[in-house]
Amino acid sequence: MKYWVFSVLAALLAYTAGCLKSTVLASNFVFHKNLRRLGSGNVFISNFRRIYGWKGALKLALVELALDLLPLAFGALLFKSGQHSAIGATLAGVCLVLGRLYPASYGFRGSHAIIPLVLTGFFIEASIGVALLVVAVAVVWLSRYFSLGAIGCALVLIITAVLMVDDVLTMRLSIIAAALVIVYHIPAVLRMLKKTEPRLSFEQDISYKFDEKF
Repeated sequence: MKYWVFSVLAALLAYTAGCLKSTVLASNFVFHKNLRRLGSGNVFISNFRRIYGWKGALKLALVELALDLLPLAFGALLFKSGQHSAIGATLAGVCLVLGRLYPASYGFRGSHAIIPLVLTGFFIEASIGVALLVVAVAVVWLSRYFSLGAIGCALVLIITAVLMVDDVLTMRLSIIAAALVIVYHIPAVLRMLKKTEPRLSFEQDISYKFDEKF
């Protein structure tokens, strides 16, 4: 009975955390500027880096890491008494990914969910987390597409979960989290094939300074 209660608590916290925008939180509480009023007005990482630079992007990454680590650690802690911490963390990971991809607070329009997927891998097993991180960084760097990085990360999670995870429930939850990411990014892949998907730029752009609103 208690594990049903634990599961609901972990799922609710994880999905709620997933629905929060780290870019908005960091902009309001770390940088003290409203990102929506700068540059192109979107709240995704490309505009954030373009406005605040790489140091700002690093601060943003730390905010998102803290935001994502909390529900995963909470899920692991709830199930720790039964030696099922990996199950608790992976369950939280599924709901965190779901919140990142389909946030109710933003009309169910989310983002790539790479960081939640990588962190979930680390909670399952360190070597899995490292593999996910390396693949995600390499694919994004080489392709300039976050969507491809997310798909590559998801595929590696499926492969490593099947080959390395002994617990059946943890393996299945891992596959569900990865499948959610792959399905979400199918439209992006179609846009890539049509060459209409925007690519990540690493070039410095200060054009936003000319249209900043006061």
